[in-house]
Amino acid sequence: MPIFGVGLSTAIAIFFAVHAIRSQQDRYWLYILFIFPFLGSLVYLFAIFLPEMRYTHTGYQIESKLRKALDPQRELREAQNQYDLSPTVDAQINLAKALVDNNRANEALTYYRQALTGIYKSAPDILLQYANALYEDKQFSQAKATLDYLREKNPNYNSDEGHLLYTKILVSLNDKEQAKEEFDALISYYPSLEAISYYLQTLIAWNQIDIAKQVSQTIEQRLKHMPKHAKRLNAQWIKEIEQSKHKLNQLD
Repeated sequence: MPIFGVGLSTAIAIFFAVHAIRSQQDRYWLYILFIFPFLGSLVYLFAIFLPEMRYTHTGYQIESKLRKALDPQRELREAQNQYDLSPTVDAQINLAKALVDNNRANEALTYYRQALTGIYKSAPDILLQYANALYEDKQFSQAKATLDYLREKNPNYNSDEGHLLYTKILVSLNDKEQAKEEFDALISYYPSLEAISYYLQTLIAWNQIDIAKQVSQTIEQRLKHMPKHAKRLNAQWIKEIEQSKHKLNQLD
């Protein structure tokens, strides 16, 4: 075990040394890493590697997930403190969003309603978040009415997330015909596999197996031509797609 420990420390030190060279760090880091491989790697991790990584998309995601895992209530506490200090519209929205993220959508509705007054009464971004909170609170009819109002007051406003949310609301309302029309439009341009994954799940739930098989084939073609970095970004949806395909095979 000691031999394994030394080997692992050295391997980590080499990894950080390569990073130091490629990112043009000061040369003294190489001496620190190889003279004190374990402690040097720890120092380099917190002093250089993590601060640099946080400004990348992947690094931001890792940091965000780690922060939530270590302290899931942190963002909610900070949003609540900011609201208590100064209950501005921004503070109301941040607190409402934090409540939704913590599965407390019903409580968030009050803050969204407070924000949706005066000049912000028809603000599209706030209306979209409010509709999402209503959806999370299973107030589907009210959520649809909110998005319809958003469209009426902001005819030039476009949102991929809003389109997907509207489609999910239609599914929840069991409006299959209109939901299918929205799905057909949505999956033709939606930037990730989230929409088509949800469509496949919905078709299986509706027991529309033949159409589900067609959609599954479409997904296979997309995955064949999808670059590796795009697959990494879509890992969650690819996992869900594989689970849906397994269900589909069981129904044959």
